[in-house]
Amino acid sequence: MFYLLHGDDEFSSRERLKKLREQGKFEYNCDTYDGAEVALNTITMTCDTLPFLSEQRLVVIEGLPKRKRSEAASEVTSSSSEAVGTKTKRGKKGGKDTALTRAGFEKALAEQVALMPETTVLVVLVNEVLEATNPLVKAAEKYGKIMQSTVPKGAALETWIAKRASSVGVHIMPDAVTLLANFIGGHLRLLANEIDKLATYVGPGGTITGDVLRLLSLQMQEARIFDLTDALAQRNHKRALNVLHDLLTDGEPPIKLVSTITSQVRSLLMIKDLAQRGMRSQQIASTIGRSPFIVDKALRQVGNFSMAQLETTYRTLLATDAALKRSRLTPEMALDLLVVNFGNPGGI
Repeated sequence: MFYLLHGDDEFSSRERLKKLREQGKFEYNCDTYDGAEVALNTITMTCDTLPFLSEQRLVVIEGLPKRKRSEAASEVTSSSSEAVGTKTKRGKKGGKDTALTRAGFEKALAEQVALMPETTVLVVLVNEVLEATNPLVKAAEKYGKIMQSTVPKGAALETWIAKRASSVGVHIMPDAVTLLANFIGGHLRLLANEIDKLATYVGPGGTITGDVLRLLSLQMQEARIFDLTDALAQRNHKRALNVLHDLLTDGEPPIKLVSTITSQVRSLLMIKDLAQRGMRSQQIASTIGRSPFIVDKALRQVGNFSMAQLETTYRTLLATDAALKRSRLTPEMALDLLVVNFGNPGGI
């Protein structure tokens, strides 16, 4: 059996791979290789090896060789001489097969699928969408199964959130679904972790509401802090003070609040630096591990500050945190001064 897991939704592909591992009785007969590094003859020998004290052997190939710049699309239908069993050159790193191009590797691996013993289950996991003409896609259509995963968006993302909550035994209200979709976006692994945490809090059969989400979710806390930094970025000190006092009234500990704002300013510094280096929103989100929604909002904010202002504010926040811990200032006074002087070149 041959399974081809491909698409830009790496989380769902990994979930499906996990289920395949659990469904089979592979025992000690599980081999995983990095497709960008492993030699093709290593894959061939492993697939041809009979399982030990078990009915099946699982062979997982994660990824494929990187395409070379000079590799043309026509190579997909060529490389006929680069078949399984052909003598290959050895690279310097671990005997890597350097004779095959990406297209040649795909073609040879697809040919290997037809020759595998019935005791072998081969899984190829690729974090990109493969064309219908790809040899591996054609091999999966003929000898196995194709599982394509695409990151859901819009209504599909909200449906995914609701189904995920149901799968862990809880209900989730529409307002909570919308909040998660807006503030975490299509980062399914983050969403799954957040839903698991919320499910543990409400218990089996419980209901996740917007209020529960705001209480527990770091993403929601970050969103509330964004309301504060939004006002500060616009130099709207009155609104910023109102938001700050609302947070304090809601029971946010002042030291925790300063720590969260400090973390936010640190993120603004990183995002502004990466943006100045030419990175786009999606690249920045991937680099710092934040949702694109949060990064887009931060990019709109950082334009109101110079790097010098952000650096000064960051140092001021650290000083305020130290002053609070030493009880040199009352929490309310320290935070009020911080908001009034936020972004000033001279700090507080």
